[in-house]
Amino acid sequence: MKRALICGLTGQDGAYLSQHLLLEGYEVFGGTRGNPNHFPNNLVALGIENCVSMVQLDLMDLRCVEKVFRNIRPDEIYNLSGPSSVGQSFENPQTYIQNITIGTFNILKATALIGAKPKLYFAGSSECFGDTGNLAANESTPFRPRSPYGIAKLAAYWAVVNFREAYNIFACTGLLFHHESPLRAERFVTRKVVAAALRIASGSGERLRLGNISIERDWGWAPDYVKMMWLMLQREQPNDYVIATGTANTLDNFVRVTFAKLGLDYKDYIDHDPSLLRPTEILRSCGDASFARQQLGWVASYSMSDIIEELIAAERSGTG
Repeated sequence: MKRALICGLTGQDGAYLSQHLLLEGYEVFGGTRGNPNHFPNNLVALGIENCVSMVQLDLMDLRCVEKVFRNIRPDEIYNLSGPSSVGQSFENPQTYIQNITIGTFNILKATALIGAKPKLYFAGSSECFGDTGNLAANESTPFRPRSPYGIAKLAAYWAVVNFREAYNIFACTGLLFHHESPLRAERFVTRKVVAAALRIASGSGERLRLGNISIERDWGWAPDYVKMMWLMLQREQPNDYVIATGTANTLDNFVRVTFAKLGLDYKDYIDHDPSLLRPTEILRSCGDASFARQQLGWVASYSMSDIIEELIAAERSGTG
């Protein structure tokens, strides 16, 4: 039985990845800085909280990281750790830079130090590319991040490349574009829109406040994307991969379709809120996953409309 350690288990990706690895027959460990006897809510939502072994892991402490790695001796390590709000990274850039970069360096260093070298996955981000313009970004597209979050992710990306070359370890990065699910926190715009639309349809009388709705995003389905994380580590040689649907939609269109599925005209219920605008914004973000399709046979299976339907169904059932 293979062993996998997931660093950063509390978010949607950690939960869905845990579920996928369990289905593949893995013994799954989750690293947490808090109480290892407390299971993340997302694991509970998927009904797998009793199938994952939690261990105390402080990624800011190299000795702690190395000790955990030696004790568990994982075959695969998935680094999903670090804060994930692009907007909040402008308010507290030091925290984002420190947690994402130092945590990644410590994982890489500990991986290089232990005898049996596990395969390592790092959760990169489409934010490394910044604004992709009229072309979809692939693995050769120059990076130009537009937020402290993107800068931190890019620094960690290059750390992975450096350690891969310097220590001959199997380490790769997934440059994942936006991916959604019912496990998203409501502060993320897709979940915020769906939850508000359903309340409005039920007669709440509220208004949906949004920033720039002309931005374009490449939205995929999170359970699809975590499979790609696993597939990357099943190769004989490490590579970095862009994971995306290849289709960008405006936030305006996402809102319109969501409200339309509930029989409403979104224009009657939304307000522009300048306080939600970011200091620098990515106007268009779209990815080209051709390399992943060629190398791993992976293709995104959910459209934006499919994702909206799944989110509405989950919110109605109370599983969102």
